Amino acid sequence: MTLALGCIADDFTGATDLANNLVRAGMRVVQTIGVPDQPVAAEVDAIVVALKSRTIPAAEAVEKSIAALRWLQAQGAQQIYFKYCSTFDSTPAGNIGPVTEALMDALGCDFTIATPAFPDNGRTVFKGYLFAGDALLNESGMEKHPLTPMTDPNLVRVMQAQTGRKVGLVDYRAVAQGADAVRARFDELRSQGVGVAIVDALSNEDLLRLGPALAGMPLVTAGSGVAIGLPANFGVSPSGAASALPSVQGRRAVLSGSCSLATNRQVRAFIESGRSALAIDPLRIANGEDVVTEALAWAGSMLIDGGPVLIYSTADSGAVQSIQGQLGVEKAGALVERTLADIARGLVALHGVRQLVVAGGETSGACVQALDIGQLQIGPQIDPGVPWCHAPCEAAGDEGLLIALKSGNFGTDDFFTKSFAAVP
Repeated sequence: MTLALGCIADDFTGATDLANNLVRAGMRVVQTIGVPDQPVAAEVDAIVVALKSRTIPAAEAVEKSIAALRWLQAQGAQQIYFKYCSTFDSTPAGNIGPVTEALMDALGCDFTIATPAFPDNGRTVFKGYLFAGDALLNESGMEKHPLTPMTDPNLVRVMQAQTGRKVGLVDYRAVAQGADAVRARFDELRSQGVGVAIVDALSNEDLLRLGPALAGMPLVTAGSGVAIGLPANFGVSPSGAASALPSVQGRRAVLSGSCSLATNRQVRAFIESGRSALAIDPLRIANGEDVVTEALAWAGSMLIDGGPVLIYSTADSGAVQSIQGQLGVEKAGALVERTLADIARGLVALHGVRQLVVAGGETSGACVQALDIGQLQIGPQIDPGVPWCHAPCEAAGDEGLLIALKSGNFGTDDFFTKSFAAVP
């Protein structure tokens, strides 16, 4: 197998987001859950190794990322892509900077880029400042993120706080002039001792102009947007065949653990459409009440017509902070993740759910692990950054499971309902 791109993603929804963009550009992509213990048998152009490393201690994130790198190198990957969130989720301690440095050291490279730009989802970078829609990142709601509050939109400053390498900027003027101008700016920054360059991008056209300048670069670090400009470097062009998935019929459900503004709107829209929804109370979980059994019993009665049904712990930032104040940030998150993961397993094994949408990166990671999913085949896009995937899954039987893993900030307000209309 000739593997063009070997990708390392720091959470599970981010992995499918990246894989989705590669598939849309024509690459055949498999996503693995964690580092596999053997080669992937399928003939593919790219492999995305999904880690759950975004918010763990930096040293652990580095260890997991290097293990993924070594496996991808053993598969013959020609270029390595470290993928993080389009909101650059991190703290001054990491994990984007430490992982980037470790990968650079392991690959022996002295220069790479960093840009979370994803214009299709409103993430743009201008003069090094990250925007979410029309708002600077620190005015977008991300400043209230419970784990990685983003209070500074200047990515040069944010990245410089996380790495010992000098951080510079390739601004929009160089990008607008095309690949040759970008390469010239890379050379200029290198001569100044810069090791990591934040790159502006205001549109998909900017990302497509950037793509050729990255050919041959050992390591690319970015959100998923940069992926649209890379497949052409390997002679790959868009093809509908790249996104073909097996047909899977069955009951439908949504699990939501994200508390982002977008997911809050999606939960409200689902409920306002008159469909069945059940809220999970973290305080009841902490008190030892059997919330999982109750939720599965409720779902069993509501899934008679096939669904979809929604089970959610989503809440506004005030409610989240209140719960965290009572339980602690880590305990509150872990309780909810574990509960939703147990519910996911029950929905599939007991109630015949075969089309499942999961919202939230941490929740998605917990659910795919609970379902013992080791590999995903990436299919067609529902909304930018969110594809349907097919997963071999023992609990789902021979046909497997169709699953969509949605980053909290992604998707239109009607995402939970329109997803099932887009089932391949």
